[in-house]
Amino acid sequence: MADTLSRSASPRPAQTPGSGGFMQPERVLRFFDLRPGMIVADFGAGAGYFTIPVARIIGDNGKVYAIDIQKNALDSIKARAALEHLLQVEPVWADLELQNGSHLPASAADFVVVANILFQVEKKREIFLEAARIVRSGGGLAVLEWDQRPFAMGPALVLRVPQAEARRLAESAGFSFVREFDAGGHHYGLLFKK
Repeated sequence: MADTLSRSASPRPAQTPGSGGFMQPERVLRFFDLRPGMIVADFGAGAGYFTIPVARIIGDNGKVYAIDIQKNALDSIKARAALEHLLQVEPVWADLELQNGSHLPASAADFVVVANILFQVEKKREIFLEAARIVRSGGGLAVLEWDQRPFAMGPALVLRVPQAEARRLAESAGFSFVREFDAGGHHYGLLFKK
């Protein structure tokens, strides 16, 4: 993973027609160096925006922990994974703002995705501490959050977490910054290594 993580990001490509500049998981995931058999934790999985595409990449021998505090979101992921025969998806009901909130063992994951949850939580530091606890040494972390520019959609600007703050939180939890990546026209993306 180190070789792929250290490559420089390509310039921001043109937006895909019909995307409205939003993140496209299949395109964004190319920056993560995910491989078959990996164990990935999707923090704040929601309806499975990243969970399902990650499951397809890591295959039957991998595992995706779809972690969310909203049970209805996890029910939706479970149903969608079953429909697509993605047995490697494991929904986990958890409060990531608590110590050991994911309920996963230490060093259990190869990679953690933190997408669009920082603006929703009060204890942002705990999110990063939990990611650091469950990611193995040499593993990765991707942070994708709303850009600070004003848009007609998305959370209020006051709730959005600036890129510099997300980087500081990740680094203070023990991650090393690798690079930025293109997360679409409305978000920023940061890649880290433990």
